[in-house]
Amino acid sequence: MTALIDYAKVPNLPAVWALVGARYPDLTALQDPHSQPPVEWSYGQLWQNFQHFAGGLRSLGLETDEKIALFADNSPRWLVADQGSMLAGAVNVVRSAQAEREELRYILQDSESAALMVQDQKTLSKLALNPQEFPLKFIIFLSDEAPNPELPYPQYSYGEILERGQSQPVGASPHTEDSLATLIYTSGTTGQPKGVMLSHGNLLHQVRELKSIIQPQPGDKVLSILPSWHSYERSAEYFLLSQACVQIYTSIRTFKNDLKKFQPRHMVGVPRLWESLYEGVQKQFRDSSPTQQKLIRFFFNLSETYILNRRIAENLSLNHLHASPLTRLGARLKALLLTPLHLLGDKLVYQKVRAATGGQVRNFISGGGSLARHLDDFYEIVNIPVLVGYGLTETAPVTNARTLSHNLRYSSGKALPQTEIRIVDPETRQPLPPESQGLVLIRGAQVMRGYYRKPEATAKAIDPEGWFDSGDLGWLTPAGDLILTGRAKDTIVLSNGENIEPQPIEDACLRSPYIEQIMLVGQDQKALGALIVPNLEALTKWAEAQGLTLAFPAPETPLGGLEKTALYHPEVTALLRTELNREVKNRPGYRADDQIKGFRFILEPFSLENGLMTQTLKIKRPVVTARYQALIDSLFTGS
Repeated sequence: MTALIDYAKVPNLPAVWALVGARYPDLTALQDPHSQPPVEWSYGQLWQNFQHFAGGLRSLGLETDEKIALFADNSPRWLVADQGSMLAGAVNVVRSAQAEREELRYILQDSESAALMVQDQKTLSKLALNPQEFPLKFIIFLSDEAPNPELPYPQYSYGEILERGQSQPVGASPHTEDSLATLIYTSGTTGQPKGVMLSHGNLLHQVRELKSIIQPQPGDKVLSILPSWHSYERSAEYFLLSQACVQIYTSIRTFKNDLKKFQPRHMVGVPRLWESLYEGVQKQFRDSSPTQQKLIRFFFNLSETYILNRRIAENLSLNHLHASPLTRLGARLKALLLTPLHLLGDKLVYQKVRAATGGQVRNFISGGGSLARHLDDFYEIVNIPVLVGYGLTETAPVTNARTLSHNLRYSSGKALPQTEIRIVDPETRQPLPPESQGLVLIRGAQVMRGYYRKPEATAKAIDPEGWFDSGDLGWLTPAGDLILTGRAKDTIVLSNGENIEPQPIEDACLRSPYIEQIMLVGQDQKALGALIVPNLEALTKWAEAQGLTLAFPAPETPLGGLEKTALYHPEVTALLRTELNREVKNRPGYRADDQIKGFRFILEPFSLENGLMTQTLKIKRPVVTARYQALIDSLFTGS
């Protein structure tokens, strides 16, 4: 039985919580088992907290449409601050508390925020604010810390705001669908962040239309791991909570255990998350006995053939979109013949993989980047449905997604209701026919109002007819599925004029167990090169199996000393070269220019902490290039 709440006529996002709070007052809404003390709120309590927080903000003089910055990370209190401020009639400006100081100061100033909500005193201290630069009305801590007497601002704790709000009646939010709801500053991989203006209508589109992807039931458990302030996680949370799901907070450190413990039905994540689960399974396989490894490889190879034939039979194979009825019939017969052995593999191997996710997963939803093909295949083989979606911060964000009934692997699925996708020539902007690669344009109810205080950037991004330039390259199948092929601005142009999209090649190379991370380089060079973060554990086991006595470097080994270590042993470099050549050549659409001619090792993984990845775990290519420029130069000069 579904939530059966009609949100078609609600005027703003906070109105959603009044309805779901009244329908399911006693059903658990939020659960944070890792906070001290643990938190568990019902939908009735959640709606009450929204009201009290909104009342508290109004008691401090926050006016309709004023901006209030929210610099904090995942917690139930984040959601209260987010929706409480919208209910009060404000526009919130969100960013992670972990962001760099100068970025947060820039956002606070550029957004013209009248007040500030921060995670804690530590976050506030980092900002180093003064009234001359930042004339804020007040500051709120989402912690229960006492005010800092050295700061010349009125300061309040989270508890004080709720207490003030209990005696301050708050009615409905004054906002309409056209009202500005939030500014989300794009972290991006280059340049100064821009404030994406999302309206209540943009966000409500997601609440109303994501049901075309999944249909959760009231009480379904959902693990929440991505940054709540980010457009992808944020809209997913709004939708799942509007359907009366139970949201359980987890983290990178705890999510594998939480999968087993809480047995979620749904989880929203980025490709790196699904890759880490895959890597964990592969590690278990590598630790198995030689006999077990042989059996596992047998079943996976067989099931790979099985799923390919099943896809062809169901017209869901991207490489066989125009297969004849006879070809599909033959594939159906092959799949039927292989079914008993596939089911045996499921009983002996794949069932154990599902058990590691709690055994109750109805779907993993992947977005925020491309999902490597080998991951798509793996999760289909072990029968964990992965639904890949697509969108950008500027589109609130989901525009396309696969569904259980039409799960075309390697695609981003069909457009959501009220959404149009057009593929155009990047130079002439003329529409292209199906199956022609070009620039992806988007038009729909979820497209932003523009970039805050940046009319020129807005005009560049959205044309007079309302088409938003995604900056992505892709094509459409005859059925309307979007196939992404790369980022226009990530394109590597070789000296021979050939354009190379790095992401699909990188995804293919990550199939190698010896490669932890990889980034292609080669702009204006004769051929591609790569920076590789190796899997030292896998390399050590390989060396032992070869009878080689190699001492691989410790992770903290300085970059300049790596060439004298076992990483550059001739047999190790030969192994990596073989791995790269095999995976690149096995990739669909392989061309000679895709070959990686040389590589260099680095031991420090790309991460959020070292500033080499965005909050959604995309590699910041220009930043990585700048940091390792000398190493890249040596790759192409041979020095």
